[in-house]
Amino acid sequence: MIGVRRATVRDADAVTAVHPASRAAAMPWLLRLHTDAETRWWVEHVVLTRWRTWVAVQDDDLLGFVTVDDGRLEQLYLRPDRRRQGIGTLLSRQARAAEPAGSTFAVSTRNAAARACCARHGCGVVAESGGAADEEGEPDLTFVWEP
Repeated sequence: MIGVRRATVRDADAVTAVHPASRAAAMPWLLRLHTDAETRWWVEHVVLTRWRTWVAVQDDDLLGFVTVDDGRLEQLYLRPDRRRQGIGTLLSRQARAAEPAGSTFAVSTRNAAARACCARHGCGVVAESGGAADEEGEPDLTFVWEP
C-alpha cells in the first residue's frame, strides 16, 4: 500500500535520487546544472529543513515527494518508473491539505504532461514568465490552486 508521510533528513539520499531522475525523464531538454553533491546539500538544507516536505512511500521505497512553503508548492517529483499511478495525485492532495487557502506553483511551458495534470486538477494559469528569473532559463507558467 502507498502512504504519504512527513519527510525527515533520513530521506535525503532517496529524495536526492528522485529529483534529477524525475527531471531528466519529464524534461529531457533541461541541462543538469548541479552535481549530485550540490543537489544532496540543497535537499538536506532547503527541501527537508526550510520547506514542509512529504514523501510517498511503499514499504521502505520512496516513490516521490512534494514540498510547500508559504502558499507555494515548491517541488513535486516522482520516480520515473512510478509516474501515472496516482502518486502525484496523493502528493498533490497532501500539498492542498497543507495550504488550505490555496497555492501557486510554476511549471515549465514545455512540460506538457505537468500542464495536463494541472488542468485535470482544476488549476488555472495566472502568469507566464520568459525564463529570465529561472536558473534554467526556461519559460514557466504559474498556476494557482484555489479551494
